[in-house]
Amino acid sequence: MTFQRIAIIGLGLLGGSIGLAVKEYLPGARTTGYDLDPANRRRAAERALTDRVCETAAEAVREADLVIFCVPPGAMGAAAREIAGAVPADAVISDVGSCKQSIAAALTEALPDHAVIPAHPVAGTENSGPDAGFAALFQKRWCIITPPADADPALVAKLSAFWEALGARVELMDAQHHDLVLAVTSHLPHLIAYTIVGTASDLEDVTQSEVIKYSAGGFRDFTRIAASDPVMWRDVFLANKEAVLEMLQRFSEDLTALQRAIRWGDGDALFDLFTRTRAIRRSIIEQGQDDARPDFGRTDH
Repeated sequence: MTFQRIAIIGLGLLGGSIGLAVKEYLPGARTTGYDLDPANRRRAAERALTDRVCETAAEAVREADLVIFCVPPGAMGAAAREIAGAVPADAVISDVGSCKQSIAAALTEALPDHAVIPAHPVAGTENSGPDAGFAALFQKRWCIITPPADADPALVAKLSAFWEALGARVELMDAQHHDLVLAVTSHLPHLIAYTIVGTASDLEDVTQSEVIKYSAGGFRDFTRIAASDPVMWRDVFLANKEAVLEMLQRFSEDLTALQRAIRWGDGDALFDLFTRTRAIRRSIIEQGQDDARPDFGRTDH
C-alpha cells in the first residue's frame, strides 16, 4: 500500500511528470497541485497534470498524506513555510531536489513536527515548465532516497514503494554522500557545459558565427545540458557549494595534467585516458542509463 493523496508543490517538468505518472501507474491515488506562477497553474489545469490544480499551497496539501516539493532548492524553505498551518500532522514531506543536505535542513526547519524524507529522482530533460512533463520520465531511472537517521522505516518503505510504482529503481543513501556523488555525475557536468557554451558565445565575433553554424555533435550535446532551467541550477550550485567546489578542484587538476600531456606530445597518456573513459561510457549503456543509438535514442516528448 502506498500513498493515496499526493500534493505536488511546483508543476514544472518533475512535478508535472509525477502528476501524470501517478495518473497512469497509480490510478487509485488522487493528486492535487499548486504552482506559484498563475500561468503555470492555468497550463497545468489545461494539461490535467493533477486531478485538481489549487489556487493556494495550503488548499493543495489540506488532505494530503504525501507532499512533494518540486521547486528550486532556494525556494524549498519558503514553500514549506507556506503550508505549515495546513498540512495534516501525519503527512510525509518529501521533494525532488538534487542537493539533499541543504534541502533536508530547510524542510525540517520549516516543518519540524513532520516526517521529512528527502528524495531525488535522477531523471529529467533540458526542458522546463508545465508543458515539459510526461508520465514515463521515471521509468528505469534511479530515485535516491536520503532518509534521516531517525526516520520511520515503514514510511521510508512506503515512499520507496511510491517511486517504484512510478517506474523508478530506488536506492537509499546518506545525504552527504549523495551530494558528493551528484556533484560529480550531474552538477560538475552542468557547470562545464555552461562554461563551454559561454566561451563559444564569447568567441562568436572571432569565428564569424561559425561556432554555431558548424556546431558538431559534441558541442550540440553541451548546449542541450546548458539549456536547463537557470533558476534551478543557480540554486543547485549555491546549495551544494562545498561538494561542487571540491569536485571542481579535482577536475582542474586533471585538466592541468591533460594540458601537460598535449603540450609535451604524450600520446600514450592521452590514449590511456581516452580508452578508460570510453569503457565508462559503455558501462553506462550496459546498465541501461543511456542509449547507444544516434542522438542516444532521445525523442521529443
